[in-house]
Amino acid sequence: MNQIRASHILVDHEHEANDLLVKIKEGKTFEELAQKFSKCPSGEQGGDLGFFKKGMMVPEFETAAFALQTGETTTGPIKTQFGYHLIKRTE
Repeated sequence: MNQIRASHILVDHEHEANDLLVKIKEGKTFEELAQKFSKCPSGEQGGDLGFFKKGMMVPEFETAAFALQTGETTTGPIKTQFGYHLIKRTE
């Protein structure tokens, strides 16, 4: 089974993503921040993207997501053509 489940927060600017990382370290939940700040429709579900396999996401996003352990969040923003992502692997 080569699929994972992940959530993300998508913002336009790197500094916004870095600000959100600080909020996560301060104890805000990833899901709460996704609902408030993500510009992706998945934000309404706390950023949940569901399950996906390799080849379904843009390469930069996919590489970062598959490198995470379950429950882990990227330590910095991941830049794609859509903007800057914070990614959390959930399953």
